[in-house]
Amino acid sequence: MAHFQTCHYFVDEAGDGTLFNKRKQTVVGREGCSRCFILGALEVPDTVRLDEELESLRSRLRADSYLAKVPSMQPERRKTAIAFHAKDDCAEVRREVYRLLMEHDMRFFAVVRHKRVIVEKVLEHNTTHPSYRYHPNQLYDRCVSRLFRDRLHKEDGYVIQFSRRGNRTRSEALRKAIEHARNNLRRKWGISATAPIETVAATPAEAGGLQAVDYFLWALQRLYERGEDRYWEYVAEKVSLVHDVDDTRENDYGAYYTKRNPLTLDECKKIEPGI
Repeated sequence: MAHFQTCHYFVDEAGDGTLFNKRKQTVVGREGCSRCFILGALEVPDTVRLDEELESLRSRLRADSYLAKVPSMQPERRKTAIAFHAKDDCAEVRREVYRLLMEHDMRFFAVVRHKRVIVEKVLEHNTTHPSYRYHPNQLYDRCVSRLFRDRLHKEDGYVIQFSRRGNRTRSEALRKAIEHARNNLRRKWGISATAPIETVAATPAEAGGLQAVDYFLWALQRLYERGEDRYWEYVAEKVSLVHDVDDTRENDYGAYYTKRNPLTLDECKKIEPGI
């Protein structure tokens, strides 16, 4: 009997799609507004083992007297005590989570957009289409399509878990973005993929893979936003691809950073001046 192979992806974002304030003023580059929007996917072959080990680690850390009074460890805060989140976790916890993740077989992919470039394109578009109104969901959905463009045709089935954001309407939009990615594959390569795709909206507490992809995204965001590369270098062996769409120094399609052409701090400084 043939073995049915299901591929599990976990998807989350870093940064946000905000470009303008309520007065339609550009806020990119101001305090509290990220320079980049990043969408990442983590392929996890053994989701059961990852869930079990993350939960075991959390139980062990909660029982550690050294961490007993760390605010994020308090259950009422609903942070580390509920689910790992790199931004909220203290340094000691973060080190243990990264150590665990590096022991797992997983692959990370990401799409990066530079918001200063998107602002320029939106303003240019508005000169010929004054009624157009940018919405952050548009950026998110297009990044979903890019992220899965060449990734949905090799396995027998796919389960794609998104970090829950918004309502059912958003879930429908995400499913359409996934189907758009598959249609692009058909148009570009003539490959008609028919494997079933299940999309699931979940919270990090419900899926260890969402906690894991958050840690990879946090490392990538620190690289782009703060010029800090030690976390990114630590997880680099698990990184398969970073598509920087707006790094058009060599072509109009952006830059593809892989293991053979790794994304480094020096490259980031060339792409995003000022970090």
